[in-house]
Amino acid sequence: MNNTTTALTARPAVRRLAPVRLIALFALLLAGDIGAQLARIWAFKQATPTSRDWVGLGVSLVLGAMLVALYIALVWGFERRKAREISPSGLQALAGVAVGLALFATVFAILGAAGIARWGGVSSHFDVIPVLAASIVAAIGEELAFRGGVFRVLEDSLGTFWALICSAAVFGLLHALNPGATVLSTLAIALEAGILLGAAYALTRNLWFAIGLHLGWNFTEGGVFGVSVSGFSAGKGIFAVALSGPTLLTGGKFGPEASIVAIAVCLAAALVLLALAVRRGLWRPASARFVLD
Repeated sequence: MNNTTTALTARPAVRRLAPVRLIALFALLLAGDIGAQLARIWAFKQATPTSRDWVGLGVSLVLGAMLVALYIALVWGFERRKAREISPSGLQALAGVAVGLALFATVFAILGAAGIARWGGVSSHFDVIPVLAASIVAAIGEELAFRGGVFRVLEDSLGTFWALICSAAVFGLLHALNPGATVLSTLAIALEAGILLGAAYALTRNLWFAIGLHLGWNFTEGGVFGVSVSGFSAGKGIFAVALSGPTLLTGGKFGPEASIVAIAVCLAAALVLLALAVRRGLWRPASARFVLD
């Protein structure tokens, strides 16, 4: 049994549910995420057309580092501990990117086989760098807020199951504010992204795997296939792809994230990650008693 497993299984029976810490931490991290995304857009618009892509990417990397620094500072301020869950891990991040790419490629392979996705070859021009820049800020900001700020804190108090349910629900509901959002897209984001990304953290106990997965998913969706990402137009992808068919399969204006195909693929992957977490003793059972502080 490794040290991580021992630490998890050695927890006391009574856990403290700290609603003030949870709300404050999440609100500050979410504000940082929103601020970073607005700053990225502003910087992109201020740059000249010839330098815009690379300026946007550079700014995104700086903003991502600032978000990580904010998370570390807030964890120290609220919890008086080092944020080991965000310790640098390039391997975890790259593994996450690979999983995210593979999952969305699988979604498009299924849509292509069903005649929903129609391929138009390689685009003559594509917006890879802007999509990568947007994906970096979104992945880091949202994972720090939702998996670091909501899932992790709730799991400490309520156990893994309720942390998954509650954090996924909040994640889905906030995406209901996006362009083209519907009841189905809100449910889809909660199920496919909220559960999957929570499972990614539950298995690795390192936020970089979830960040990489989120980044890989968004970039593949917008930068490779050029479809809408959570309701936002991504421009042109490397491949020219058109979607036509029932909204249940295409996802409509929100994009393929609202497709039942994406829901099925991501839930299947989430179940695999959760099964591995249980097998390794990383699943935290719900506590019978809770103390508010």
